[in-house]
Amino acid sequence: MARQIGKNRNIFLVWLVWPLLTLGVYHFVWWYKINREVGDFDDQIDVNPTMSVIAILFGWIIIVPPFVSIYNTGQRIATMQRDTDLTPTCNPWLGLLLSFFFGLHALYYQSELNAFWDRSRGFAGKTAYAR
Repeated sequence: MARQIGKNRNIFLVWLVWPLLTLGVYHFVWWYKINREVGDFDDQIDVNPTMSVIAILFGWIIIVPPFVSIYNTGQRIATMQRDTDLTPTCNPWLGLLLSFFFGLHALYYQSELNAFWDRSRGFAGKTAYAR
């Protein structure tokens, strides 16, 4: 059975347009989806998408959890890249830093995921991508 490939999304819609139109709700839906897609693609990555969303939704109360979730999501993307014998280009520290500038981590992580999904579709028939 081939691994489930995630969805390519427009990075500007993910980062700015949909969150503005939905008063921020889309960001939490997107955060759940990308964490679930990473976990579905690579079963070696332990991720609970619901806890990732709770961390960014309510974690601001004690400040640290949203930043841990942002860093861990970047780490998961890099691990997924590494586990499929690709050079990991996603830097969780950069994602964390970008989160302080207009939430640019969403734009960065989605662009990394789009590039990964495109590469994965190109190699979908190879044994490295079969479960």
